[in-house]
Amino acid sequence: MTQHNPGPQYQQWGPGQPQQPQQPMPPAPRKKPGAGRIIGFGCLGVIAFFVVIGVIGAALGAGGDEGDEGAEKPAASAAPKEPGGEEKKEKDQEKPREEPEEEAHAPIQVTAEATDFRPTILADGEDHTSVLVTVVNNGAEEVGVNPLYFEVTAADGSKYDVELAADERQIDTVELAGGEKVTGTVTVKGKIEPKTVTFTDGLFGESIRADVG
Repeated sequence: MTQHNPGPQYQQWGPGQPQQPQQPMPPAPRKKPGAGRIIGFGCLGVIAFFVVIGVIGAALGAGGDEGDEGAEKPAASAAPKEPGGEEKKEKDQEKPREEPEEEAHAPIQVTAEATDFRPTILADGEDHTSVLVTVVNNGAEEVGVNPLYFEVTAADGSKYDVELAADERQIDTVELAGGEKVTGTVTVKGKIEPKTVTFTDGLFGESIRADVG
């Protein structure tokens, strides 16, 4: 049998009803492109915001700790000045420095004092000045003593050599062992005011000066 393809079918309308055109189906709504991408960017922005807030808070906290540490440390203050320090310093500068006293147990100790002149027959009636000196050997080595090892200085600074055999109490020429001493006079020509006597151990050794008392 031969099948006939029926043509387009139309809705049958009843008598007296106007024929209405068929309404087309509305298209499906389109999804907005990039919606997931926008949501992803939004999450990243929120995370970045909280990270920035955390960094700022840590920086402010560190600054506060440093400020607290600085506040806890007391400020350096100048050392208190001793009352009258300036005056004391000036007085110390004005005060002359005292020479150290000669030790009593120095290897060689020399003392001198003024005395009268007692002439010998070799004095020839001229004016002389005598000084009584004492030499003590406090060391272990021997010390040579001789009238020529002495020199007398006057008050005006003039220096005088010793005149031999002018005074009858002239100091002896001896070798002093440890613990020994010798006393005698040294005499110079002229009438002077003796100030000091200088003894030189062996002419070229150590010089020791003694004030004339």
